[in-house]
Amino acid sequence: MSERFYITTPIYYVNDAPHLGHAYTTIVADALARYHRARGQETYLLTGTDEHGQKVEDAAQARGVPARLHADQMVERFKDMWKQLDIKNDDFIRTTEDRHKKVVVALWQRLAQQGDIYLGEYEGWYCRGCEAFYTELQLEPGLICPQHKQPVERLKEQSYFFRMSKYEKPLLEHYEKHPDFVRPEARRNEIVSFIRGGLRDLSVSRSTFKWGIPVPNDPGHIIYVWIDALTNYVSALGGPGAPLYEKFWPHAVHLIGKDIIRFHCVYWPCMLLAAGWPLPRTIVAHGWWTVRGQKISKSIPATRVDPTRITADLGNDGLRYFLLREIPLGGDGDFVYESLIARWNSDLANDLGNLVNRTIGMAKGELAPGGADVLGGPAVRARVAELLDGFQPSRALEALWELVRAANNYIAQKEPFRLPAPERAAVLSTVAEAIRWIALLCAPVLPDSARRMYAQLGLAPDQGETWPQAWAYPGSRPAKAEPLFPRIDERRQAELLARWLPPEAVGAEATVAPPAAIDLDHFQKIDLRVALITEARKHPKAEKLYVLSVDAGEGRPRQVVAGLAGAYKPEDLVGRRVILVANLKPATIRGILSEGMILAAGEDEVVALAALDREAQPGVKIR
Repeated sequence: MSERFYITTPIYYVNDAPHLGHAYTTIVADALARYHRARGQETYLLTGTDEHGQKVEDAAQARGVPARLHADQMVERFKDMWKQLDIKNDDFIRTTEDRHKKVVVALWQRLAQQGDIYLGEYEGWYCRGCEAFYTELQLEPGLICPQHKQPVERLKEQSYFFRMSKYEKPLLEHYEKHPDFVRPEARRNEIVSFIRGGLRDLSVSRSTFKWGIPVPNDPGHIIYVWIDALTNYVSALGGPGAPLYEKFWPHAVHLIGKDIIRFHCVYWPCMLLAAGWPLPRTIVAHGWWTVRGQKISKSIPATRVDPTRITADLGNDGLRYFLLREIPLGGDGDFVYESLIARWNSDLANDLGNLVNRTIGMAKGELAPGGADVLGGPAVRARVAELLDGFQPSRALEALWELVRAANNYIAQKEPFRLPAPERAAVLSTVAEAIRWIALLCAPVLPDSARRMYAQLGLAPDQGETWPQAWAYPGSRPAKAEPLFPRIDERRQAELLARWLPPEAVGAEATVAPPAAIDLDHFQKIDLRVALITEARKHPKAEKLYVLSVDAGEGRPRQVVAGLAGAYKPEDLVGRRVILVANLKPATIRGILSEGMILAAGEDEVVALAALDREAQPGVKIR
């Protein structure tokens, strides 16, 4: 493991207020940074704002204020949100700062002096929202931007160009030598295919607006976003030769959304190769969040999720856990408030909260030192570390919950409340040590809850900052047991949803025609059972289908064909408890026998599996 870790978020446009997508990226980066700090690595987390360009100038004009004033005001909204979400960033870079401009100009001059920037003329289809040119083949019918779903405009202007085509071969060689340069693998393959299709020189200046850094010796041109914004990852460290740069740049990890993958995985490394500056270690691309199946948009009130409204009611940890646990990093997710509450009730209240509450309650003010290592803690620790090192927080949490479940099962098996005092003390010490480990391992994702767990155990808060080592409970006098995650009943859920939805969004979602009514006799003919997925593999003849092996408590596995490939990876399904339609007539689907149906949410595409809010054994009937 490296001694240092440097992680960056994209710098966010200040043309509009921060939303769920910004929060997700920054929370992921914060959790990874906290993990590496806990492992003893010197860590640096950078975030910031991209304040130049046409979109910002347009937004300022629409408000009737100068661009700089608009940027200053919007920046405070981002900073306030990160403070409210307890983001522990080490720096916040603004592209309007002199320290940034200095490095941008130095990079431009270096490229220009060696002939890698030249003056020419550009004409093409331009999207203001993307601040990018498109070919007609890349556009949707009617010359519509594929990202913003808005018409593009024909733009012709004099422009400076970067000789990106010159670095096509060196970039491909870098990809071949560094297979983990871009994660996940599907994104890497996408970019390698794009590069092999041939790189063209890149337009890197604009003359149709004035809000930006002037081109050296030609103030009629503004340095465009590719050189301006992307350079923030280096300028925040002071640029090549600066102490921070030398310390952290060799360990740089860029965390980005998949919509900006080409800019970071092609344009930026080509510029670095041209300048002779080292490339970042890794670029990790995550997917998009939709809200109830709709793309986040300020014009659709129901999609405007305000993270601070949720955290005001649940604290930060409930939102952090949901966002990091619900989807594997790299995949797309659908944000549904009811799913957030279901995760809260099932994983946090029933599993973790109940474990802590009843352990402290049975301790009666005293937890003895010691505790047997019978719950597999070290193996879980190794697995969690491996997955977090591999940028897989969702699977790391899934692995950690194996220890949570093992501790709960241990209590159920031993029934310490029935044991004589010495045996009860030994059992509770084992569980208390498991809780201490769980607190340390979950702290990157649930920092506030980890501190509260330590406090309830009666341990000093400063002991809860580093990764767990030996399995040996130190002994303590627990504080009064208080619910970590109070269960949310239906009435409370209705109150929360009323507060979280924007006022203008209430009733704004599309209405759905009620389904045709059936009587109770018809419903009771459907046999729903709890089933455990034990194996998942791709269907050999259908991309969207998986072939699952499930345990429905029948003494033999069932085979079920399910259309889950667009929402889940095979490895993310194994170990999940699902709801099975057990008496569905077997059918052959694309040549493979299917003996049931898995219930899931979604119409044209699956957005989530139907979930249980607590564990139940395979075969248990659902009614």
